[in-house]
Amino acid sequence: MEKKNLELAIQLRHELHAHPELSNHEVWTKQRLIDFLNENTKLEIVDKGRWFYAIYRSKVGKRNIAFRADFDALPIEETIDLSYRSRFPGVSHKCGHDGHSATLCGFALEVDQKGSDNNIFFLFQHAEETGDGAAECAVFIKENNIDEIFAWHNMSGFPYNTVHVIDGTAHCASKGMSIQMEGVPSHASEPEKGINPAFAIAKLIDAIPGFINSANNKGLVLCTIVQVDIGAKAFGVNASKGALRMTIRALYEEEMDRLQQNLEDLAKMEAEKYGLKVSFEYQDEFPETANHKESSDKIRQVCNEKGLQIVELTEAFRGSEDFGHYTKLTKGSYCYIGNGEDYPNLHSYQYDFNDGVIETAVELLKGLAEK
Repeated sequence: MEKKNLELAIQLRHELHAHPELSNHEVWTKQRLIDFLNENTKLEIVDKGRWFYAIYRSKVGKRNIAFRADFDALPIEETIDLSYRSRFPGVSHKCGHDGHSATLCGFALEVDQKGSDNNIFFLFQHAEETGDGAAECAVFIKENNIDEIFAWHNMSGFPYNTVHVIDGTAHCASKGMSIQMEGVPSHASEPEKGINPAFAIAKLIDAIPGFINSANNKGLVLCTIVQVDIGAKAFGVNASKGALRMTIRALYEEEMDRLQQNLEDLAKMEAEKYGLKVSFEYQDEFPETANHKESSDKIRQVCNEKGLQIVELTEAFRGSEDFGHYTKLTKGSYCYIGNGEDYPNLHSYQYDFNDGVIETAVELLKGLAEK
């Protein structure tokens, strides 16, 4: 990577870090990225509202290859002393999306200056943390006849500048599920005159271990209870409203869907038995992110050609990533570059993106651009 391009990418990363914005509110961030590309490249910019992409059109134009970076931040206070620390209280780039976007811009500089035999699309995506972004941006794949798409994530706990890859599922599917039940209030001394949802919700909780039992599923299936909210601290009132909130998660999306259906069916059955109204809500929905072996093999090949250390992951991450929306529509792969084995964890107060991985990431992307 050219020294000047690396310096520009690092400077941009620090600017982005100082101006973090939460998912679906990345107005300044998006415009700064567009301005940077307009100032430093001749790439075509396509503005899609909350997200955008840039295009390098090859004179040969063999294939349409896309590379994606996310640019939203997290609701975490910046507590470390940085010259480019967050200017916004309670918001900071503690997942490294500032680094992902700066890296993609550094890669764009290289492609713009040196060319490619393929048409290269640089996709800048909002709202990865909530799962909204890729669901909205997925139209990009068919609209541009994308043949293949790649992305990467910085990863703490992995040896510095090592590239990690896996075939098949890289990230579990997950979603937030809320089951709300409503009965009839009564005086606490006359519970028989009311309808309390506590017993139905208790039956649901009791059934969860059976639904997620490994004997009943081919892959990992999890149901994490995040809140049980029934009634109020009013000892004279028989509770009439309740909610059970969970994160459901699975290695295979079809098994998450089955868990959801089992929970819905049981909730409806218990609601009917007790005379309760029942409703369901879903949020933070992430698909299974499944890598195509052909695309993962290209990552392995580039690493071997460029002398980058490649490590095979033995299992998928339980945490979710919305990149799976793209690999449902075209070939692609998602990989990881190590920050260092003792580097502060992502989403922690002490974390800051490691600028040292930018050059490695750009070299990897450059190699993939020619495959």
